[in-house]
Amino acid sequence: MSAVLETAPVDAGRAAERGPWAAVAALARFEARRLLLSAPVLCAFTLYAGWIVWRTRSSWDGYPALQDADRATQGGPLLVGLAVLLSANLAVSRSGRHGTEPYFATLVAEPWRRTAAHVLAVVPAVLLTSLGVAAQFTWEALKPGAVGHGSPAELAVGPLTVLLFGAVGVLVGRLVPSAVAGPLLVVVLLFTLVLGAAPFGSGEGSGWLLPVVTEPGNDTLPSGLLGRPAAWHALYLAGVALCAACLAVLAAGGRNLAVRAGVAGTLALAVLGGVGQSAGLSPSPELTAARERATVSPEKEQRCVARGRSTYCAFPEWTTRTGAWAGVVEKVRSLAGGAAARQPLLVRQRIEARYGLDGDAALAPLTAPHQVTVGTAWGGNRVPEFSTAVAAVLVGGDERAGGGMCDGRMVTVMWLSLGWQDDPLGALRRVRLDDSVTGSAVVLSPTDPLTMTEGQTDVVRELLGRPRAEVTRKVKEHWNELTAKKVTTAQAARLLGVDAPEKADRCE
Repeated sequence: MSAVLETAPVDAGRAAERGPWAAVAALARFEARRLLLSAPVLCAFTLYAGWIVWRTRSSWDGYPALQDADRATQGGPLLVGLAVLLSANLAVSRSGRHGTEPYFATLVAEPWRRTAAHVLAVVPAVLLTSLGVAAQFTWEALKPGAVGHGSPAELAVGPLTVLLFGAVGVLVGRLVPSAVAGPLLVVVLLFTLVLGAAPFGSGEGSGWLLPVVTEPGNDTLPSGLLGRPAAWHALYLAGVALCAACLAVLAAGGRNLAVRAGVAGTLALAVLGGVGQSAGLSPSPELTAARERATVSPEKEQRCVARGRSTYCAFPEWTTRTGAWAGVVEKVRSLAGGAAARQPLLVRQRIEARYGLDGDAALAPLTAPHQVTVGTAWGGNRVPEFSTAVAAVLVGGDERAGGGMCDGRMVTVMWLSLGWQDDPLGALRRVRLDDSVTGSAVVLSPTDPLTMTEGQTDVVRELLGRPRAEVTRKVKEHWNELTAKKVTTAQAARLLGVDAPEKADRCE
């Protein structure tokens, strides 16, 4: 009998203790289902899935660098986060709008526990966003042309953004119990984060206070040279999100020690992450030295492989692409004549890494003979650009001499660059700055651009419309004349059996 009297109060106390949290779990499941089925969230996830498919199927022309692909997963979840913020805010303020708040006094869950349930209801949306991020990144990683390494911290930004926005929606719902507070906040965030109207630059120090931090540069760097404090930023986002959640519970009346400790701990976590990411913005001496070596002396960091007659030197993450480069070199050389058809080349990958991802400086042409520059991007327009660089070196001897050509040799260069391609006219359009196939234009290459006159364009366009074997035979037969300095476009046209242009060579 005494045993029953001693244990019954304990069991009753445990049941009472489990009761409110069981109600919290049940309410969280109900609100999570309702949030996921709300119109804003359903529309956001539908658009997010469509955005993933639309963007990823042709991103980076099928040759992604995973250190860029991980950051590319961060933009889509912003829309999901805004929808979750709106729906979570409306869910918290629902009882006030509908006048049902007095009835909740009969429940075992106090207001702060119900607020905790609303915060927990955001978690399924966060997990669903994580699946979207994982699917997008995995799709990129499985592409045959993928190189590099992704960062788990960069991949965590998207889900953490949704968690942050959801927690903020709950917090605003407790602090400002108005039906218009959430929508107004969504509009403000839409303009500042999604539409780029933030009062400070995203790549600046203050820009790292935003959930998603983009860089202005377009060049891809080796993953070890990025210098982004991604781990600190993920810690900062997690701290801010959890702090907002704890503050929402505190604002709803949760004054116990656990809630107060949660606010203090998560605030410390956010401050630690913020301080860490601010300190990480300045490159360390080791990173600065590594960027300098990669830019000025890339041969110290690269691996070289021999393929056929040529040698290909690439940074370790890009060695798998040497086969694609070699394929272009061999096709260009197969159209050349004389010694150029057997000339070994050194293809070296080059970058400008001294300014990090903010830099967008052009690469100076190489002056060493028979050396060709290739960048870190590949596919799409990069193929005819590299092909043009190879052809210019075969004709001019080195990149600087090839870039300065302003005579009939440009006809031979462009034939070598484009004649082997499946769609030579399309490649001609893509390799020109103005996407034209008529008139004069600037021709892009990995280093300094080349220039085509209107007459050279007309001759090249006519050559590309003729049988490849016929033109190749004439190029090989008249190679010495076609590659002689000061040869005019009219002379090159006559040697190749096409009409000579009326206008004389004049590079603008």
